[in-house]
Amino acid sequence: MKSFSELPISQYTQDRLSSALFSIPTPVQAAAIPQALAGKDVLATAQTGTGKTLAFLIPIMEQLRQQTAPGIAALVLVPTRELAMQVADQYDALRGSKLSPAALVVGGLAEGQQLRAIRHGARLMVATPGRLEDFLDRKLVNFHGLRVLVLDEADRMLDMGFLPAIRRIVAVLPKERQTLCFSATLEASVARLVNDYMRDPVRLAFGSTLKPSENVRVQAFEVDPDHKQELLRHLLAKEPGRCLVFARTKRGAERLAKNLNREGFAAAMIHGDRSQSQRTAALTGFQQGRYRILVATDLASRGIHVQDISHVINYDLPEVAENFIHRVGRTGRAGELGVASTFFAKHQRSDLFELERTLGIRMERMRSGDIVSEAPVSERGARKEDSTDLTKSDHIKSGRGERDRFESAPRPRMVRLPGEVLQIQMES
Repeated sequence: MKSFSELPISQYTQDRLSSALFSIPTPVQAAAIPQALAGKDVLATAQTGTGKTLAFLIPIMEQLRQQTAPGIAALVLVPTRELAMQVADQYDALRGSKLSPAALVVGGLAEGQQLRAIRHGARLMVATPGRLEDFLDRKLVNFHGLRVLVLDEADRMLDMGFLPAIRRIVAVLPKERQTLCFSATLEASVARLVNDYMRDPVRLAFGSTLKPSENVRVQAFEVDPDHKQELLRHLLAKEPGRCLVFARTKRGAERLAKNLNREGFAAAMIHGDRSQSQRTAALTGFQQGRYRILVATDLASRGIHVQDISHVINYDLPEVAENFIHRVGRTGRAGELGVASTFFAKHQRSDLFELERTLGIRMERMRSGDIVSEAPVSERGARKEDSTDLTKSDHIKSGRGERDRFESAPRPRMVRLPGEVLQIQMES
């Protein structure tokens, strides 16, 4: 499928996609949407940034157009408030006037508005497991008419300890339903969930989920801890695009964001101690360009989908290798190019080697020894034309200069597995 216009969907949905400027599907969308439209259960594993949200929203919209009975007809479970809000926003941007708004059911926000959306005829619910389980316990919602269940970022939900809540929620759902499961990895816990709740799913696998996207150039800087802030400032001054900076701790994120703002950069922060209104304001400001830099803990490595992030900087090494993949996955999305830079100290060399060994990758080593002699950064983080290029790498090219390296993107192929389960894999 080379165009959304080839899909067997209503003219209404075609018009909504066209008005939202969606024309060419990603490989995940091209493979998953036809299977979901055919009513099959789908299990898809793919790297973040491959367009999984639209892969389940289009079939849901078609389902809602065809089945007009009142009540919640589709439920999307996600791990975080931020991801729930973004899924609901994307649906609301697509649905047009003939479909009702989504009901957003998450913690940290006033429940009155959430309940009103349900009572006023919402037919799609996007929820986090904890708040939805609370609503079910208090008999504030029912799913008698549910037709579609989506488990989005399933591995992340299980990592966060939501398995008991998911089991209790699914136990009250109709047995006759379609289940779509999207996950970055297929770990044993996800496999058990699939075996329990899906019927002969079509298995879709796209590339390695344990390696960064081919669209992302990964590089590592060995830097003295006392000079990390200077190196960060230099990279931010060199790169004019939107940047996401990851710190390991909440306190570290706070300190880093405050220092960047003091030095003239427009930076916001997200971490677990921030209120929902603060987190929403930071993310919205980042999306809308009021902040060029977002400093975050691993809260943002999954479930934060912002287009056009040109650079991800791992100011601190992640605690586990999987978090590296999800951090880096914030850039190089939907076919665009991105850069991911990782800082490490001399005493962390073995940690970096172990990270590379686990992921089966090799990061390009960059030099940062001249950072202390760098010219001062101009006001508000603008790039100085005479700044010293401290990376000393012949491989740095600008923008589209690296496009040729990614021309041969992987394409899906179909293979038949035992038990007549269709699998779609990526070919290099």
